[in-house]
Amino acid sequence: MSPVRVTDMRWGWVRKNLLLMITFSGVLFGVALGLALRAAGPDSTTILLISYPGELFIRMLKLMILPLIIASLIAGSASLNARMNGRIVVRTVLYFMATSLLNAFLGVMLAIAIHPGSPLAKQALTQGLNNSVTTNSNINILDGFLDLGRNIFPDNIFQASFQQVHTVYEEQTVIQHSNLTGIDTQITELVRSVKYRAGTNTLGIIAFCLVFGTLLGSLGKKGAVVADFFSIIDTVILKIVTGVMWLSPIGVASVIMSKILSVDNLGTVMSNLGLFIVTVVVGVFIYQWIIQNLLYFLFTHRNPFTFYFHLLEPWVTSFATASTAATLPITFRCMNDKCGVDPRISRFVLPIGATVNMDGTALFVSVGTVFIAQMNELPISVGEYATIIVTATAASVASASVPSAALVLILIVLTSVNLPAEDVSLLFAIDWLVDRFRTTNNMLGDCYTAAIVEHWSQGELQAMDAEANAENYSNDVEKAADLTPLVTRQHDADPDSLLHEPPTLLKGADSSMANGKMLGSGEIHVEVEEAPKDTNTTKM
Repeated sequence: MSPVRVTDMRWGWVRKNLLLMITFSGVLFGVALGLALRAAGPDSTTILLISYPGELFIRMLKLMILPLIIASLIAGSASLNARMNGRIVVRTVLYFMATSLLNAFLGVMLAIAIHPGSPLAKQALTQGLNNSVTTNSNINILDGFLDLGRNIFPDNIFQASFQQVHTVYEEQTVIQHSNLTGIDTQITELVRSVKYRAGTNTLGIIAFCLVFGTLLGSLGKKGAVVADFFSIIDTVILKIVTGVMWLSPIGVASVIMSKILSVDNLGTVMSNLGLFIVTVVVGVFIYQWIIQNLLYFLFTHRNPFTFYFHLLEPWVTSFATASTAATLPITFRCMNDKCGVDPRISRFVLPIGATVNMDGTALFVSVGTVFIAQMNELPISVGEYATIIVTATAASVASASVPSAALVLILIVLTSVNLPAEDVSLLFAIDWLVDRFRTTNNMLGDCYTAAIVEHWSQGELQAMDAEANAENYSNDVEKAADLTPLVTRQHDADPDSLLHEPPTLLKGADSSMANGKMLGSGEIHVEVEEAPKDTNTTKM
């Protein structure tokens, strides 16, 4: 191979991956500059100005989430039949639950092997940090699943675009009268109530769009115009995301710098919780590099490292934003353009996974629960380890796709095994960092699940394509039959005779066509020779 061609190939690779390279450089620049600026001790106003470009970048990404989910789900479900939609949903949810259970098991095993918790670390953290965060130990897994059902079936689809349902416990004073003493006493009790909080109810919108798109596809040609409308919206949103992503180096660097500068007592946190961070990060990369790629290879028989490399751009973005939902527009673009996953599957799996799939959260919750038990020197039995794994999996499924949701889920798991819930506040100091690593696990889990579900659904997809091609062919035949030229007698039975004999016009045809062109799509020119006029006349 000539040196010129090698150079062209290298420049071609650079041009193709230029956005990935500058995004990754933004991460390195943000970490280096953030650590360097800590020595200067910037005030709150300076940190606010540093974080402002990153705030605008995340706001632009979040702006694309709702229209992208609605358009992609409706267009994707309309392109499939109802039975196919149901099979894809079942396969996706079951695989998500299996991988979450696997992550929870991996987290428990790593916490036992590395043993990140110690009483000395707890004493140092209690003295060095101001734990002003209050925890609510009344949260339980039953409320999480009840809220899950309420959010799946919202009572107002427009309200679901900016509010979601959640259960809260409020103190209420009750006057209790004693019949024996005749004295009224005031008793404070906790009352469960259902309220709304700010945030997009992604589950409710997904459920509505799946039903709407499935029924829209069942209408056939009548609903084709509406399905094409949502498909065009999906394409336009992805083009907007492509333009926004060129701002990612500045946005990513700004977000990371502001987070590093806003953390108090960074040295104390890293020295005492460093082993906990290492445990979580090691678990994340063991799952991403070994387990996840091995599952991909076993199910699809394809090269997993090529697939992983194509997802580095959304990986970096999910690390910076700490939100799978905010990364969703970029994930869509990479899955369609680079990974080559069928859009009918990616439109289905990715929005569902951004809400339901919490692989990294299940790993973090299981490690955090064992870590708190080790700090308090509390023994855990085999049955309690199993309870932690199952409860962490169930709680991760019931959680919402919002940053730092895992700290609330740890309370649920701690309550299930009777461990002290107040120590969760110690993890708030490092959640800003660990949250970014576990979010990459969630995002990659969505993408790998889409690829595996696509492989499992190849037979149904090919059958649907063959059926669609057969229907299009029959429609083309009908159109061609409607455009066949009108001929008579032997030409109707023998089309080849049109090449040898001129056709006879139909009876009643316009006489003006005698010397013109015959009607029809065959563009057959008919020349009728007229008899010569007699110029020799007899004179009387």
